[in-house]
Amino acid sequence: MTRRVTVVSLLTALIAALLVPHASAASTYRNYVSLGDSFVSGPFIPIQRLDPLSCFKSTQNYPSVLARRLGIANFTDISCGGAQTKDVEGVQSGFPGQSVPQLSALKADTDLVTISIGGNDIGFSEIITTCASRGLLDPHGAPCKALYGDELAQRINATAPKVAAVLKGIKQRSPNARIIVVGYLRILPPSQGCWPLVPIASGDVPYLDNMQQLLNGMLATQANAAGAGWVNPYDISLGRDVCAAPWDKWVEGLIPTRLAFPVHPNASGMKAVGEQVAAALAGTEFAGV
Repeated sequence: MTRRVTVVSLLTALIAALLVPHASAASTYRNYVSLGDSFVSGPFIPIQRLDPLSCFKSTQNYPSVLARRLGIANFTDISCGGAQTKDVEGVQSGFPGQSVPQLSALKADTDLVTISIGGNDIGFSEIITTCASRGLLDPHGAPCKALYGDELAQRINATAPKVAAVLKGIKQRSPNARIIVVGYLRILPPSQGCWPLVPIASGDVPYLDNMQQLLNGMLATQANAAGAGWVNPYDISLGRDVCAAPWDKWVEGLIPTRLAFPVHPNASGMKAVGEQVAAALAGTEFAGV
């Protein structure tokens, strides 16, 4: 009789374990703060927030997707278009701009922080406009590579200690927070490109793609050194770049086909990144969107 009861009890427990969903670790976060630049804020993606309007934050950006996915009610998005590492600790001037340092949003009880930063430190907008204008005149060459050479790699290396300082500042203000550094979605395909739709010369496409990989690699190194988590959307976005079909792309080209700022993520790209970060927090593989 005792043996039968024991077997029944074990079977009941096993069935309960299979049928009752377990709460993931990701669902325990209560106070989430999002930091970063325009690849976080989501300029021109509907619906734009007003806090402040000059930062071009969308309610469909990846932090908003993540907060909804995890059911986090206390969510602060202080990302801002145009932000550099210096703007995380200081007041961002110019337009767009943030009237307070991004780190001011961090509290002692903040338990989750995501950040994407560094692209503007190396001159993202300048690189895109310069390489596109030179590519118009030399579509089959590599005029951008000829101009910059090793300079972009040097800029990336010079940004590394700035990212390290930002991560140190986050840990000082929110010592118990889980920090996730999020890389940048793939912008260009591995080769060829799509001139003249995006007028980057064919020889510059792999050069610039390699620079983006160096940038993401630097961010990964700094995240690991700081004991932070690392999520790399570049890895999931092959075939989703500026040259993809309008219904496939996650990053818009110089002439957007969906509501988003040129050469920035659209709503689909933001959704993918938010889901990827959620999967990383839950300790599962990204299942795609």
